[in-house]
Amino acid sequence: MGAILLQLLNGLTFAALLFLVASGFTLIFGLMRIVNLAHGAMYLMGGYVAYAAATASGSFLLGLVCAVAAVALLGLVEQWLLRFAKGNELRQVLLTLGLALMLNDAALVIFGGDTFSVPTPEVLRGPAQLLGITYPRYRLAVLGVGAAVLVLLWLLMNRTRLGALIRAGVDDAETVEAMGINIRLVFVATFMLGMALAGIAGALGGALLSLYPTADSEILVYSLAVVIIGGRGSLGGAALGSLAVALLSTFGQVWFPELSYFVIFGPMALLLAFRPHGLFGRSA
Repeated sequence: MGAILLQLLNGLTFAALLFLVASGFTLIFGLMRIVNLAHGAMYLMGGYVAYAAATASGSFLLGLVCAVAAVALLGLVEQWLLRFAKGNELRQVLLTLGLALMLNDAALVIFGGDTFSVPTPEVLRGPAQLLGITYPRYRLAVLGVGAAVLVLLWLLMNRTRLGALIRAGVDDAETVEAMGINIRLVFVATFMLGMALAGIAGALGGALLSLYPTADSEILVYSLAVVIIGGRGSLGGAALGSLAVALLSTFGQVWFPELSYFVIFGPMALLLAFRPHGLFGRSA
């Protein structure tokens, strides 16, 4: 039972990290209908920036702030580039994929091919006692951050004027703009929010999973699985999809290591056969 509980906690902490990545991805892909294949690269860049800033200053918090600011700024540049591919999904795919490759090459030149880990803050180092087992404090902190972001995003989307504008702009942007609201500015803010979430995930994941040149493609594949399972544009779907993918990945690697990817994508294919838009998704 202790081993099962340990793996369950590992799955929950991984789910929290996946949700941070996938929530930003579902904001951009699900709500704004932008196919952003550079999201994984933004996660990796956030991790590298957090590593450089935290190592130089000795402050994990400063590294986190720098990661969010840097990735949000990159998101602003990407949003400007995507204006030239508006309404054309193939161009969006090619543009964001090209941007991801450029960022990967830049990171490889700057940081090399070595593996790095963002230094964790002193207060979160060491183990904690939970439900009769010893578990790392930092992983519990990541779980708490994921839960807090879920609550804050739900409040933003369902209890604020900005959330209402985002949802209305997705359904009928022309009507919203005719009411005197700059819907383009709203979408830019939404895009930067999605990028900021990728930066937070990169900083936290850089200490949890470490950073290496192919980490962006791996986290992007997991994020795509989360959005497909949960349904694009659904925050609750992203949370449930993150939980499903993380638990399947964690227990699959322990029980069926040679079939770890099939354990995730097999059920996903079966789900799509009966619910093409995911658990909570709807047609565009």
